[in-house]
Amino acid sequence: MVEDTPTWMVVGLFIGLAYLMGSAEAERPLTSFLAECACVHYSWNVEESWSRTDTETYRDSKGQTQTRTVHKSGWKTVAQGGESIPFYLKDDTGLILVRPEGAQLETETLFSETVARGDPLYYAKGPDESVPDSDHRRRFVEQGLPLHVPLYIVGPARERSDLVAPEIAADREAPLYLISTRSEEKVKSALGRWAWFWGILGFLISSVPLIIQATGNPIGRPLQFQALVFAPPALYLAVWGIGWVWMVHNSVVGLRQRVRQGWSLIDVQLVRRHDLIPRIASVVSALGSHEQEVQLAVARLRTQLTATAPGVAGADFAGLAASVRVVVEKYPQLTAQAGFTALQNELVQTEQRIALARAYYNDIATQFAIRLEVVPDRWVAALRGMRPEPLLQADDFERAVVQINLA
Repeated sequence: MVEDTPTWMVVGLFIGLAYLMGSAEAERPLTSFLAECACVHYSWNVEESWSRTDTETYRDSKGQTQTRTVHKSGWKTVAQGGESIPFYLKDDTGLILVRPEGAQLETETLFSETVARGDPLYYAKGPDESVPDSDHRRRFVEQGLPLHVPLYIVGPARERSDLVAPEIAADREAPLYLISTRSEEKVKSALGRWAWFWGILGFLISSVPLIIQATGNPIGRPLQFQALVFAPPALYLAVWGIGWVWMVHNSVVGLRQRVRQGWSLIDVQLVRRHDLIPRIASVVSALGSHEQEVQLAVARLRTQLTATAPGVAGADFAGLAASVRVVVEKYPQLTAQAGFTALQNELVQTEQRIALARAYYNDIATQFAIRLEVVPDRWVAALRGMRPEPLLQADDFERAVVQINLA
């Protein structure tokens, strides 16, 4: 799943499982307990060393009671804590809110020191009481996500409740919610190593009878027993093969669905441009009209003021003031210039969203085509008759030009 899905840009993020890279940012970051550095998450732990010598009683192979001296030692947690806050993930295109609650966190080591009782840190950040049989050594360790640290996030995106924008937050139905300080390549390689580790370990466990048979003396053992030792590894390989086909099949089907979703996201953005931009243009045009009315009213005031001699009854300023008040009440915010700027920004963002959606579609369609060509995945895909989806070219985006008339 992680290998098959390309990484999103923040500005082009849509609802669903997201793959993002950026830096951790916060307006009011936390201050970690041990390292005292700015961060968005931290957890700390203080352990104290102990050791003692015990005398144990046991029975030897002849059944006689014996005693022995055993030295025991270890570390015991004496204090711990931590804190997290929602933060923003920032990339070259923008910001998105991330809620780390419920995520699998892969953090950095912010602080790690082992000190004796004479060190000021011993009591400054640790409790006054000591554990039984203490060696008077304490280990202080703190993990966290410091401010501005590069992050790789795989998690569900949903709509925020306070404004129209996405956010990353835990979802019970999501297959994975990971916030890692490791790069995308390191996360993928680690997942791959674990998959191989568990596969080989399962095969070795199932092959224990076979190993015993191969290293032992088979003389005198019935042929039925010698044949049965091959059953566990053979059964394991059969189950593993069925599981592999099931996993590859579901993976390719899921990849095909993400290709279709990528095309639907492009269509959504095209509809957004078609519906939204003319409406914004009409609003801005109205704002420009009311600003022109205000300027004309002010110009008439200035003209009558300069044309009136001192001490001579002039024009009816009350009437002009009333007309100005009518315009202001009708248009409480004279923001025509800001409206034009907002229109320009919206045009740029809309085209950028379309470009990002097209780039995502091409990336996911390319990955889907690769999966349909590589061996042995292509054999599983052939069972469903899957075919690669065509990539989008510039001609695919020829649409009617959105006319914007601000006159």
